[in-house]
This record gives sequence, C-alpha cells and structure tokens, in this order.
Amino acid sequence: MRSSPGEWIPRAAWLAPGYAEWQAPTSLRGAVACLWAGIVPDDADRETLVLPDGCSDLIWEEGVGCYVAGPDTGPAPSTSKAGTVIVGVRFRPSAGGGLLGVPLSEIRDQRVALADLLPAAAQRLPATLDPARAAGRLLDTVGLLAADGAPDHAMTRAVTLLRDPSARAEDVADDVGLSARQLRRRCQTAVGYGPKTLQRVFRFQRFVRMLDDPAGPPDLAVAAARAGYADQAHLTRECRELSGLTPVSLARIRRA
Repeated sequence: MRSSPGEWIPRAAWLAPGYAEWQAPTSLRGAVACLWAGIVPDDADRETLVLPDGCSDLIWEEGVGCYVAGPDTGPAPSTSKAGTVIVGVRFRPSAGGGLLGVPLSEIRDQRVALADLLPAAAQRLPATLDPARAAGRLLDTVGLLAADGAPDHAMTRAVTLLRDPSARAEDVADDVGLSARQLRRRCQTAVGYGPKTLQRVFRFQRFVRMLDDPAGPPDLAVAAARAGYADQAHLTRECRELSGLTPVSLARIRRA
C-alpha cells in the first residue's frame, strides 16, 4: 500500500491544535483501531494522562522520531513540547505483537524507539521529517508490516470474547481451541498481558467512554453496574489502580 504524504489527515487539521482520530484504510482495519494526530498549541507544553486501553501504538513525534508505545497497565503521564506535531497508528489489542514482530509483554508499560525493534523501518521515519510526509510514511510502514505478518485468528476471536465482562478465560480458551495456558501465553505475546488483565482494561474503558459521553456520565453506582463492576467500591478501586485517580477526579479531567 502506498500513500501520498499525509493524505489520511485533512489539510485543515494541520492548522488546528488538538487531537483527532480517523479510520484506517479498509485493508488495515482488521489490525488498526485508528489513525490519529495531535498538535500541541504554541503557547505551552501539553501534559497528557494516557490510560490503559489494551492497544499499542506506532508513533512519530516531531523532533523525537518514531517509537512504539507498548500496552499500559496503569496511568502513563506524558509531556509534549509546545508546537510539537505527533502522528500515530493505534493497533488493535490482538494485532500489535504480530505486526511489530515482538512479544508485547517485553515492551509493556514502555516507550521504545522503533530503531531498537525495526531498524530499517526507523530509518525512513527520522525526527526531522516534515509532519505530513511522516504521516504518509508511517501509514506505508504499517501497510508493509501488515503484508508481511500473519494475523493470529485465535487471538482475534479471543479478544472479541474477552470484551464481555462475564466471560471466563477457561471458556474463551475452549472456544478458540487452546488450553488455558496457551491462551495466556498467546495473549501475552499479542496483547502484552494475560486475559484477565485485558478484561479489566476493557471494563475500565467502558467506564471511560461513559465519562466522555457528551450527555455526561451517569450516577457512579449506575456507571459501575453498566461497565461490569461488582459495585461502586469496585469501580473506585479499579479506577485508582488504572488511572491513579478517583472516578470523580478522572471525570473532572476528562471533561476539561
């Protein structure tokens, strides 16, 4: 797949500070959750709290170069310099390990230079690139990785089943034709952590999406039940562990 520089980012987006996401090309949607770009305003550095989502990202940052954000198991504070342009490709939970050719458990909770994983690909994405050209090359790189790698269909199915908070890992293993130990090992490779942790992250993300709903989040007890928590206290404990904040504090930050 060959892209013209930055064609997946609307021209006007380069003029507007902020963060935005777009769908990947049809041929990559099985492996790529979204394409995204962020432009930090010129007046101040930006501090961002990255939350666990089960995904890994291939990121190019102006002045820094290309790196991989491994799957997170807790909050990951990030600071970007004023005026910086960042573009990224977010891999689906079942796809990152296969595309990058590395067990994601080895880079869990880390940000790793692409040169340490795929030196040849990193040479095409230096820090000095024009952002629009970097966006095009980033997408081309992912297209080449997808063409070279074979998807793990069992893990794709397993991840879909694990989105159900009531699913039992043993039953998921049976459904995809693996033993519980094989499922755990394959999940560590493809996703970066085991099935139970992945379920926790999915459940937490359901709560985060409620916080981001324009209509506003429901009562916390209601939100806990809808997200799949045993009760509000369970939600509070998990929110503290996965975001470092109480649900109320996280809601305040998300609204801001």
